[in-house]
Amino acid sequence: MLSLARAVSTLFEIYEFIILAWCILSWIPRTPGGFVDDLSQVLSRLVMPYLGVFRRIIPSFGGIDFSPVVAILALSILQPLVVRLILML
Repeated sequence: MLSLARAVSTLFEIYEFIILAWCILSWIPRTPGGFVDDLSQVLSRLVMPYLGVFRRIIPSFGGIDFSPVVAILALSILQPLVVRLILML
């Protein structure tokens, strides 16, 4: 069970990194068909279903989207809870 808990914890951390990378890529200008555009589209497909939940709840303030911050915070809170549940099994 310990290896499963470590794997799940690592997956949480990877997903947090993917969200952060998506945020950083959103600041970089893109050319259609370029590497940054392709990478952004792939990351967007991974991130948007999860961020969409928070975007429906949290409005943007002054054009700034705080949903990625709240999404990462939620993952940080859920990670130890899920790991503890796995270890209890």
